[in-house]
Amino acid sequence: MSKPVLIETSARHIHVSREDLATLFGAGHELTHKKDLSQPGQYACEERVRVAGPKGEFPSVSILGPVRPASQVELSAGDARSIGIKAPVRESGNTAGAPGCTLVGPNGSVNLKEGVIVAKRHIHMTPADAEKYTLADKQIVQVAVQTGDRSLTFGDVVVRVHPNFALAMHVDTDESNAAGLAPDSIGEILG
Repeated sequence: MSKPVLIETSARHIHVSREDLATLFGAGHELTHKKDLSQPGQYACEERVRVAGPKGEFPSVSILGPVRPASQVELSAGDARSIGIKAPVRESGNTAGAPGCTLVGPNGSVNLKEGVIVAKRHIHMTPADAEKYTLADKQIVQVAVQTGDRSLTFGDVVVRVHPNFALAMHVDTDESNAAGLAPDSIGEILG
């Protein structure tokens, strides 16, 4: 059975807590919806902040909404190295013990003690998608992509199943560039 999946590139971004949002943008500030993302309820915001590490910074990084219980910075491995951070590969939300950085907004700054990760490549899917593809939540699969001169197979792809998800695989910009992915690239789940 064929198991196709849309592959989307997730560029560097930040998820912020309500408390950190207030510090960065002022008390009572609400995120400003810019555009919907492919995952239901997720959106890019107008707000951007500076992300600073020990060796450099990114002057304008997008915040994704809605707010989360804890702030988190998702960078590619190349991004993290370029600003002097040794970020571990982790699933989103698993930031315990990950290095921190400084976030600078128009109203103030936040020194994150932890929270910088390289997001583990993953596939979002609904329970119906998982049943159709005979996959389970947290299962590790491979995904093959045929892209002309840069075809490859992604290993260690974690399946994430939730009723609110839409079927799509997420890779970071380093991974996307390595495979020569274009918008609307389709991969084949091999697991």
